Amino acid sequence: MTGLGTADETMTAQLQRGLGVALWRQIADGIRAGIANGLADETGRLPPEAGLAERFGVNRHTVRAAIAALAHEGVLESQQGRGTYVRRRQRLIYPIGERTRFSAGLGDQARDTRSEMIGTAKEPATAWVARALGLETGKGVIRIESLGRADGIPVSRSTSWFAADRFEGIAELFARTGSVTAALAGFGISDYRRTSTSIEARHAEEADTRELQLAPGAIVIVTRAVNGDLSGAPVQCSVTRFAADRVELRVEAATPGPDGSSAG
Repeated sequence: MTGLGTADETMTAQLQRGLGVALWRQIADGIRAGIANGLADETGRLPPEAGLAERFGVNRHTVRAAIAALAHEGVLESQQGRGTYVRRRQRLIYPIGERTRFSAGLGDQARDTRSEMIGTAKEPATAWVARALGLETGKGVIRIESLGRADGIPVSRSTSWFAADRFEGIAELFARTGSVTAALAGFGISDYRRTSTSIEARHAEEADTRELQLAPGAIVIVTRAVNGDLSGAPVQCSVTRFAADRVELRVEAATPGPDGSSAG
């Protein structure tokens, strides 16, 4: 293909055929990245389908599938007779810090924030869960699946684990309160701190697309976290998936202690 600029050549080179990721999904990701780098004009309008097809070296049907996926995710909107536009919706800022809490973290960015339990089970701890909670592998843990919403829009899907011996009945408390903080308070834990967080980005899995209402293969930001009580004993570990187009994670610096070291 001739006449492509450096950015366009990069986009085309990034397409990988035969590696298990559909071309339309790769193009959707390329459009998403292109939006951040000036792909749309000053009005938010994308190049026409024919131009995008030439840019990516594919047919218009593939581009149309990518645009439809991004429209489903709320990134784009098609206006009859005018073209495809970027939706000017600002992402929510979610802080990751010493005291990470869903509702408090979103603050006044949404009128209504809530978490709801969508599943629970008692199961043996996997190696990672056991290590995070200081248990033996296979020890009983309580798993809670929850969905976080902001103004009715699903923004996060979490899986949390708690030691069954210490927190028998925590699922019922969470179901009633919609709050990990309130559920832990029922066991005498008035405060807890984030002891570790890791962050990665990946394509959404089937459960993510269903619960977060995403198109197949959409990008989610995944955090793995461990919370401990004020004595440092682990009380919860979790894996949370955030819809990347709806939430921006912001890592906050730890609060310095009296001696200048990081508290918690």
